[in-house]
Amino acid sequence: MIKSKLNVLTLRKEPLPAVIFHEPEAIELCTTTPLMKPRPQAGCKVTYLGKISATGVQFSSGCTEQLVIELWKKHSLARADVFPSNAILEIRPFQVRLHHQDLKGEATVRMDTFQVARIAYCTADHNVSPNIFAWVYREINDDLTFQMDCHAVECESKIEAKKLAHAMMVAFKKTFQSMKSDGRIHKESFSEETSQGFESDDG
Repeated sequence: MIKSKLNVLTLRKEPLPAVIFHEPEAIELCTTTPLMKPRPQAGCKVTYLGKISATGVQFSSGCTEQLVIELWKKHSLARADVFPSNAILEIRPFQVRLHHQDLKGEATVRMDTFQVARIAYCTADHNVSPNIFAWVYREINDDLTFQMDCHAVECESKIEAKKLAHAMMVAFKKTFQSMKSDGRIHKESFSEETSQGFESDDG
């Protein structure tokens, strides 16, 4: 008798707490924190005016003035029919990057790179427009010959152009200081005359 009662007690199933049988609540799959915005492109927003041969130019104050005037005229004539190309100019030690963007200015469609060690001169002091920043670059051809080209960009303001000139000067000095410490160039190569080429009107 006692044994049968024990069996009944042992086999008897108590109802499980009703809470376990509740339907699970809806799970929030979307994050409650806002999505991080894309990191903005580092550099200065500019309009690339193009390039022109600078062969035979003596690097002194005002040496890019006539070259910039020609680039400015070509760009002004094209403005009526062609939407001005947007770009981001990024200046860093050893390398300058020009990110050409789409018409909406949202994505890079092409990028030009310039080695700082090959930049011979830069300036933001132009009579045709104070918003223009220009630099002369030593381009190496496939046959190992070289040519000097003047590149120019139009900034959103005179201050931005001066900032670019200052940034280029800083990048130039850092680049050659690093190259000197690595023994890739002799101390004499970093001449005062070359350094003056980057003493641009940066305010």
